[in-house]
Amino acid sequence: MRPMAQIAMVMNLDKCIGCHTCSVTCKQAWTNRTGMEYVWFNNVETRPGQGYPRRYEDQERWRGGWELNKRGALKLKGGGRFRKLAGIFSNPVLPEIKDYYEPWTYDYKNLHDAPLGDDFPVAQPLSQITGKPMKIEWSSNWDDSLAGAPEHGNLDPMVAKVREQAAEKVKFAFEQTFMFFLPRICEHCLNPSCVASCPSGAMYKRAEDGIVLVDQDQCRGWRMCVTGCPYKKVYFNHRTGKAEKCTFCYPRVEVGLPTVCSETCVGRLRYLGVMLYDADKVTAAASVKDEKALYEAQLDVFLDPEDPAVQRAAEQAGIPYDWMEAARRSPVHALISKYKVALPLHPEYRTMPMVWYIPPLSPVVDALAETGFDGEDAGNLFGAIDTLRIPLEYLAELFTAGDVGPVRASLEKLAAMRSHMRAINLGDQPDPSLASSVGMDATEIEAMYRLLAIAKYEERYVIPTAAVGDAARLEETALPAELPDSCSLDYDGGPGMGGEGPFGLDSGRRHLPLVSVENFHVLGRRQTADKETELKGEPP
Repeated sequence: MRPMAQIAMVMNLDKCIGCHTCSVTCKQAWTNRTGMEYVWFNNVETRPGQGYPRRYEDQERWRGGWELNKRGALKLKGGGRFRKLAGIFSNPVLPEIKDYYEPWTYDYKNLHDAPLGDDFPVAQPLSQITGKPMKIEWSSNWDDSLAGAPEHGNLDPMVAKVREQAAEKVKFAFEQTFMFFLPRICEHCLNPSCVASCPSGAMYKRAEDGIVLVDQDQCRGWRMCVTGCPYKKVYFNHRTGKAEKCTFCYPRVEVGLPTVCSETCVGRLRYLGVMLYDADKVTAAASVKDEKALYEAQLDVFLDPEDPAVQRAAEQAGIPYDWMEAARRSPVHALISKYKVALPLHPEYRTMPMVWYIPPLSPVVDALAETGFDGEDAGNLFGAIDTLRIPLEYLAELFTAGDVGPVRASLEKLAAMRSHMRAINLGDQPDPSLASSVGMDATEIEAMYRLLAIAKYEERYVIPTAAVGDAARLEETALPAELPDSCSLDYDGGPGMGGEGPFGLDSGRRHLPLVSVENFHVLGRRQTADKETELKGEPP
């Protein structure tokens, strides 16, 4: 056993309203600069839909992720060293700008400077790449809320797969179609194919928290990582010539704050926490021959933080005590391993993703209510799960490589939770057989309800801070060697003389709070304070 810890995320699709607040705030925080206009580290897709970039799930075309060779060993779908060397100066399997979209702005100057006349001036779209007038034909959110579904819906790779198996199971007639929202970020996988694809070694997975990052100094712009990522969440900055991707907001996570997309989520559908896993089992789990067994194989990789043997092994491996405590309280561990209602996105890519999803149940209730039946009644719900407007086969193609069983089990638990809590709220006695029918008891049902419905901020985001015990030493190593110990950065002509160090108020002073991450701590207090009076004394 070789235990390691990773910060993971679960999203409850039952609560996503498709407002795109997460996308906008992520854009403002991370990609609001030249060369990144087309880049969305976080985007919200409508399903059915082509996704972003278009048809990114068609790995027969884009060659992302892993596959098994004739000996049953993992190999990159995009090819090995020789194939990469042959195409290193001309990669033939990269999405083009039309697969993303050509970013644009508008000629607002024409509106401001147009002379007075009888006609109305217009602001024609201008390409942010060339600066020339352009025709808008596609964008990252073009098929939002089924816009153009009859025209574009058939191009969804998952729709094509379901139709191969179940004829006309997915129809785009107004009265027969379905829709739900799917937010996507980098999966920060346990077995990342983007890292294995990088010729320069610029992409790496951090050992301390599992976040996958790109070393901008090391990156040479080969773009093999763009091909290698099956989720197409690695982007090329055409201005800098470097690859960039979702950073899981690691500066925030390191000080115990949630990612920007989680913090600003209107529906409160995201959960962050620590998952413990056995690194020695990752390769074997990703190499399981049957794609439908990959979900269970990844579950077997995760470790139980309550197990004394795991605790001893984690201590020997150097996992800090506060990380072990966070793993025990982790909402992500509860939803993935304990309640088993969260599922991975496309496990058949064999990257072992660490952003999981709870499939949507709301359309079940709506569909039943429209027929005149009680949409919350347990008998009605269980009976309708297999005949829903959202086909189980479609959800299974997304989350379990086509295996309907885990999807049905997850939806049945959610349905049982709704019926159980409905009885309590109406003052009735819940039927104990309802919880037992889905392998749970009343206590577990109510605990799951609290987590999914009314959990507080600190229950949804259980994030241990990074390197707290070593922070003082790490900051002091940045001081010039010739400075006397007593002066820190407050030497003649130094940055401390103005009352502020290079990282903000109090930085560099040994006997005051550390401030290389001070702004994030202040931000955390402001975001979680109930009253303005609690912020008195805080720096501006």
